[in-house]
Amino acid sequence: MSDTPTSPAPANAASRESQLHWDDSRMATHFSNVVNIQSTREQVDLFFGTNQTWNASDERPLSIELSNRIILSPYAAKRLSIALNGVLREYEQRYGALEV
Repeated sequence: MSDTPTSPAPANAASRESQLHWDDSRMATHFSNVVNIQSTREQVDLFFGTNQTWNASDERPLSIELSNRIILSPYAAKRLSIALNGVLREYEQRYGALEV
């Protein structure tokens, strides 16, 4: 967790950003290699989980253990999309294209 000193309220948004404090004291970390997305007019739901070991010759269905659900407004989902696109663009410039 980082502490940024604060001062009286700034006049513009750029100054306010320098006072941002990220409180990670209650943050949990989870691994995910599967994501499913559903949406309605009011929200976008992201479901995260991990796929269990699966053998193509196995007759049983693939088992996905869901661990987290994040519910976003459409506006927050759009901002997340823009941020992820930027991160992936930088990643591919450094390490090469990801083929999916």
